Order: sequence, then structure tokens, then C-alpha cells
Amino acid sequence: MGKMRMGRSRPFGSGLVFPALWIVGMAVALVLMASIAVELMRGTPVSTGLLSGAPSVSAQSAVVMDLTSGRILYEKNKDLRVYPASTTKIMTALLGIEYGDLDRRITVGGEAIGVEGSSIYLKDGETMSLRDLLYGAMLRSGNDAATAIAMAIGGELTETGAEATADGSAAPEALSAVERFVALMNRRAREIGADHTHFVNPTGLHDENHYTTAYDMVLMGRAAMLNPAFAAIAGADHWTAQRQEDRDPYFYNKNKVVHQYQGGNGVKIGYTKATGRTLVASSERDGRKLICVVMNAPDWFNDAYRLMDYAYETCETATIAGEGQRLEKVTVEGGVRDSVWVGVRDEVTCLIRPEERNDLEVTCAVTEPVKAPVVRGEQAGLLHVYVSGQYVYSVPLYFYEDVDGGKP
Repeated sequence: MGKMRMGRSRPFGSGLVFPALWIVGMAVALVLMASIAVELMRGTPVSTGLLSGAPSVSAQSAVVMDLTSGRILYEKNKDLRVYPASTTKIMTALLGIEYGDLDRRITVGGEAIGVEGSSIYLKDGETMSLRDLLYGAMLRSGNDAATAIAMAIGGELTETGAEATADGSAAPEALSAVERFVALMNRRAREIGADHTHFVNPTGLHDENHYTTAYDMVLMGRAAMLNPAFAAIAGADHWTAQRQEDRDPYFYNKNKVVHQYQGGNGVKIGYTKATGRTLVASSERDGRKLICVVMNAPDWFNDAYRLMDYAYETCETATIAGEGQRLEKVTVEGGVRDSVWVGVRDEVTCLIRPEERNDLEVTCAVTEPVKAPVVRGEQAGLLHVYVSGQYVYSVPLYFYEDVDGGKP
């Protein structure tokens, strides 16, 4: 992509500021600053999330995010280093889907047999599909299933780097299949933007060097839930695997979110004595999609339910652009016509508070120069979405017309 040109900013409401409003705003700011100071003196964490008045939670750290746009709606200590426990398996399963053939039959053995903690009780030499192993890792939280996935995918990796080792000293060829897979986990985490995460295993078994943050977990959870194959697995009530007769084929989802919560559809629980209770939860109501993370949360499910309930009660969907909507004409050089329409393919939305309705803006950033020939359906650039002056997310812009070359 060439140089990006920031297009015209398009406000969804008035941008006028009156002196009286400024005075009120300053007064509100002073009150908020005073309340924050009081909370700090008490030694309690202060939420900097958008949902003022959100319910208190037991979680050491937490985040609620609009799954569609990635906008943070609530946060509490979102960048605090914590331990993910079995929510680690979100990344394990996502990579299994991205790199594997779900119908492939895998013969398990070695490190996957007798792994401590939660298990689907794999037997040495047992053959299962990757799909069944993924359900076993996500629904039953099988550490053996997660290890089998890592061995299968990691055994086929050829370019890894040495990220899997604590000091980065091992050569790629010296790494085991599981270590190569863990290196891939760390690389994928960075691609997602989870820059304060470091994995040392595919299971979540506790290790001081195996850590994350609530913010990183919500980013990884969102990336996973945007994958349809992953979402189908994470949201399943139960699954019956194809296994040999002496093995239990029935996997019931341990994540109570999918059984209890209205609209609950994922994603993963985790617990060890050292990490406490961790939960990544997702849900959808009336087209509004949320993902919620609570880390080291004694009241984990109720924490997530209260936070998601409050987000649903407080936020509404703003439709920024309709499906297939043309947004702007841009100049074309060297074509039979001088301009071409650009727009979006899918509906563009964002969760906002009602008082933010007039604070939405979009900017068309079109690759320039646009030179003929132009092909309908090719990406033209990006549509950037802002709320209250803060960047939220971007979606692709596409050309809506063909423009043949015709001018010298």
C-alpha cells in the first residue's frame, strides 16, 4: 500500500462548545479528580473505563470490550501482570485452527500422555481428530489435549526463532515440537497486539515466566472469537468425540457462561492455586457483542455477568455505515472518468453511550494516488472510526466502480 492520505473528517453531530458547557465540564473534571484522589488514598484500584458507575468486582484486573470494534468499555488494572491459567488454551486452540486441518487424525503419545491437571485422559497410541482435540482442550480444559495439539502443529513448523526459551538461547533446530509451538504462540500474541504476554507452555500450568494482562487477554480472546471455527467450539454446550470404546467421548463445557448467561457464547475458564480464578467470557444481545476478562477473580462468573449486564444497560449500537454503503468520491488519474466511489462492504458499528451520539467521526484514508485502471471490489484504503476524538478502529474501504484507463 502506498502513502496514505487522511481524508475529510465527518462528524456525526455538532462540534460547537459553549462557555457554559466548558465551565460545567471543568467542574465535573474537578469532581472526578477529587474522587480519584479519595480512592487512591483508600488504596483501592480506580477504573479508568468508560462506564462510570460500573459495579464493583472481586477481580484483581478486568476489561470489557466491544467485540466488533475493539473499543474498551470498562477497565480495571488492565495492564497489571497476571497469570492466565487455562485461558492460555484460547491461543492454543486458535493456532490449532489457523495452522491445522481439523479433520486430520492425530496419533497421540509422548508429552501428551499423563499431563498434570485437567485431562481428557488420552491413551498412548490413541488416534483422535484435531477437531476433537480442540473441543477437549476448550470444553474440558484438557491439558493433555492442548499438549497433543501443540505437538501436532509444532512438529510441522520449520521457522520458529528461539522465543520459546526463557533466555532465547536455544537454536530453532534444538527446540521440541511443543517449544516450537510455544514460540508460535508468542509470535501470534505480538501480532494481535498482546505485547505484555509471554507463554512457556500450551496449557496454562503455572510458571513465573508464563504471564499476561487483562488487556492482552481481551485482545487474544477477541481475535479468537472473530474466527468462526473457534467461536463454534468455544460456544458449544457439549461435544461428543469419536474415540475408542474405552475412552470417554462426551465433553461438557465447563464454562458456565454458555449455560447460564443470557446470550453467553464463549470463551474459556482457568484456575490454579497460584493464579486464582480467571475467565474470558463473551456474549451477544440484540446484535451487540461483548468480550469480558476477569483475572484473579474469586467471584469470577458473577463479576463477568455484572460487568456485561452493565455494558448492555449502558451502551447502544451506533451504525456508522450501512452494508454496501458508498461513502466518498475520490479522484482518479488517467481514467475515462475523473472520480470513483469508495465505500464499505459490511455494516460498520460501534458501541457507545447515548451521550456520545454526537461525538462520532469517520475519516476516509484512501491510498493515493488512485490511478486507472481501477477494479471494482479492490481495496481502496481504510475507514477510520473515532469517538470523542479517540481512535477506535478501522475497516477496509473498497472501490465501487470499474474505471478504465483512457487518458495519457
